[in-house]
Amino acid sequence: MAVTLRLSRHGSKKRPFYHLIATDKRNPRDGKYIEKLGYYDPRAEVLVVEADKVQVWLSYGAEVSGTVSKLLKRAAKAQSAVASA
Repeated sequence: MAVTLRLSRHGSKKRPFYHLIATDKRNPRDGKYIEKLGYYDPRAEVLVVEADKVQVWLSYGAEVSGTVSKLLKRAAKAQSAVASA
């Protein structure tokens, strides 16, 4: 089973809200998932990631979608900025 970390869209029309999930890559975008790893609200620019769970999935060899990769880099940069302050 090929696991991928990607976004699942929720929310109403023109008001998106995304869950960061680990799922089998063959499942549909909003279909069955294995585990929730965080969420992203693009309207309020809120990103919450459970980094320890993400690291576990990456150690298992999970693939990461392009958008999730960008979001994880943004979260890491924000975390390092908070830690250095």
